[in-house]
Amino acid sequence: MKKGYLILVLTICMLLVSVVAFAAPNDDSMKIGMRGDNVKLLQKLLSEQGFNVGAIDGIFGTLTFKAVKDFQSSSGLTVDGVVDKDTLLTLGRTTEFNPSRSSRSMTMSASAYSAYDDGNGHYTSGGNLVRKGLVAVDPTVIPLGTRLFIPGYGHAIADDTGGAIKGNRIDMAFGSHGEAMDFGRQQVTVYILD
Repeated sequence: MKKGYLILVLTICMLLVSVVAFAAPNDDSMKIGMRGDNVKLLQKLLSEQGFNVGAIDGIFGTLTFKAVKDFQSSSGLTVDGVVDKDTLLTLGRTTEFNPSRSSRSMTMSASAYSAYDDGNGHYTSGGNLVRKGLVAVDPTVIPLGTRLFIPGYGHAIADDTGGAIKGNRIDMAFGSHGEAMDFGRQQVTVYILD
């Protein structure tokens, strides 16, 4: 595991250095339409975090663009689809998550919701505004207040419950109805951090 982590850290460093090396003098970012090994490495890192980049082919196309925007949104960054230094640094920190350090993981059936869905309130059962990073769980399976990590979604806190959320189910909050609909229903791995 340590060897794999070291390789990942070195890969991120190489990506940071190489982005500067191949970019225009005043522009050290990667954008849609670019091609090359740097883009391929970016795609690999995004894919490892659970974001759909399509084929890892070194072409910064529409799927990579959407994956970058989804990553930026989940990380609280400016959502523009441009891979600048802040996006790269955040991606580097996100890839530092080591599942082996968590106490356990669970495969769960995941759905998505937002404060803008019909019939939903604007507050979680924990009293917080519904937003990305808060999830609804069955408290007999995951206690409220538990810190979690979900690849492709990021860090989260169990802060809500729901009538249909029983057993190995999780409902992940998003910032808009459209984002929740795009997520739909999926199987996810949930890492318990507490």
